[in-house]
Amino acid sequence: MAPIPSFSLLFLLFSFAFPSSSSATTRKLSAVEQQPILKYHNGALLKGNMTVNLIWYGKFSSTQHSIIVDFLNSLSSLKSASSSPSVSSWWKTTGKYKGGSSSVVVGKQTIDEKYSFGKALKTSQLTALALKAGYGHGNAVNVVLTSADVAVDGFCMSRCGTHGSVRVKKSRFPYAWVGNSVSQCPGYCAWPFHQPVYGSQTPPLVAPNGDVGVDGMVINLATVLAGTGPAEAPLEAVSACTGIFGKGAYPGYPGEVLVDKTTGASYNAVGGNGRKYLLPAMWIPKHRLAKHFCEATKLKVAMHA
Repeated sequence: MAPIPSFSLLFLLFSFAFPSSSSATTRKLSAVEQQPILKYHNGALLKGNMTVNLIWYGKFSSTQHSIIVDFLNSLSSLKSASSSPSVSSWWKTTGKYKGGSSSVVVGKQTIDEKYSFGKALKTSQLTALALKAGYGHGNAVNVVLTSADVAVDGFCMSRCGTHGSVRVKKSRFPYAWVGNSVSQCPGYCAWPFHQPVYGSQTPPLVAPNGDVGVDGMVINLATVLAGTGPAEAPLEAVSACTGIFGKGAYPGYPGEVLVDKTTGASYNAVGGNGRKYLLPAMWIPKHRLAKHFCEATKLKVAMHA
């Protein structure tokens, strides 16, 4: 079943229209150079209590499981919101778009450690894996997470993750995929925790949870969960601010972020169970101080198109 490009993954259903045609989920270390136009594509808005079902494909440790699950649980956690800057405050930025922000809960988790489709996946196999967790819940999205030894079409070449939908009977079912790039292209999909493939060769940051691959997956998971618009749309809510994590960011430099005094790890958001994360800046439409504005939690970035 092929992806249906006219359906947006989650909550926003917006995209930024540019003359270029780069992938919506491509991680490139480049600044936004042209004035974007925010568009609503008149699709169905998923809102309310959102369930994220996870399909773990390949080998993941229990610690890797907890890093990602804690992140998802932190998106709408009132407990983590007491910390500043918090993961939930980052997620609340989606409320500035049509449809408002939604609460997120982790639902069913499916583990496939036997590589039922092998270690080289096509997009059609990603959708098949997504459907293994079931479907039919109107406010659910199935997310496929592939381990470091799994290759996926386009992975490391044009994308680090993706989102889309498949037609199931008479309805459309949203799904997403993110891969662990640590052994394949950490300089592309796990930057800034690894030397970048190109751009300024500034020293990499220390991953907040001590796992370059999975901390990189969190960045890309955050990107696709906030992702919007049809597949051909060049930029989305997060990718409009690609490569920006803090104030003063420029190509190859993520910007000013917080640093843990004990571990030296870099972060800009605090989640549940005391975990820290580095989350990408999100585009804020109609900001009172600027027509368009990128914000990474409480670390505001004066980056104008």
